[in-house]
Amino acid sequence: MSNIITLLKIQEKDKTRVNVFLDEEFAFAITLNAAMNLRKGQQLSEAEIEQLKAADERQRAYTKALYFLGFRSRSQAEIEQYLREKEYTAPVIQEVVQRLLAEKYLDDEAFARSWVDSREQLRPRSSRALRYELRQKGVDATVIDELVETVDDEAAAWAAVESKLARWQTLEQQEFFKKLSGFLGRRGFTYEVTRRVYKRAWAELGEAKNTEAENTEAENKELDEVD
Repeated sequence: MSNIITLLKIQEKDKTRVNVFLDEEFAFAITLNAAMNLRKGQQLSEAEIEQLKAADERQRAYTKALYFLGFRSRSQAEIEQYLREKEYTAPVIQEVVQRLLAEKYLDDEAFARSWVDSREQLRPRSSRALRYELRQKGVDATVIDELVETVDDEAAAWAAVESKLARWQTLEQQEFFKKLSGFLGRRGFTYEVTRRVYKRAWAELGEAKNTEAENTEAENKELDEVD
């Protein structure tokens, strides 16, 4: 085979990619940018063909990684695992990861900080649960320790249950404790933290009930006086 380019054709389904035909037969596909350096009638050596294919594989892996990052921030380990699942080779994965690090698309410390902040605001977790989650994401232990050591478990536990109290206020004390402890247990909080938060929550519900009863009594008294 002479490996002469006989046709360069933009793909119909993906206008960013070009099919390269050598000696009237489809040979491989590359990005539009890479194809700008080729021309019809050009002869390619086997080494040049392999270089084009390798560069395209790296670019496709990079594009897939960016797509994966588009849903939310990721740890370096998550990106590596994702690309392995897409069956890219170790050298390609390493090169893509280094490129993402250089371009600041990957930053495990920023990722971990964002993860902890998100949990605190939306779904509070114990420091123990946060450590486990970040380890599962492949974050370095030093980074985890630095971020999680500032987490106040009791404050996080209270933040987690505070919005639930109105829903649980009609429960009997034993059922209330069971509901609260099960909820906090699933979020990784210890029994001691749970007990302290339970006491605070039950006391506040008691105060709320007393205030409501006093208000109701006052309203009824006013109505009696009007009558």
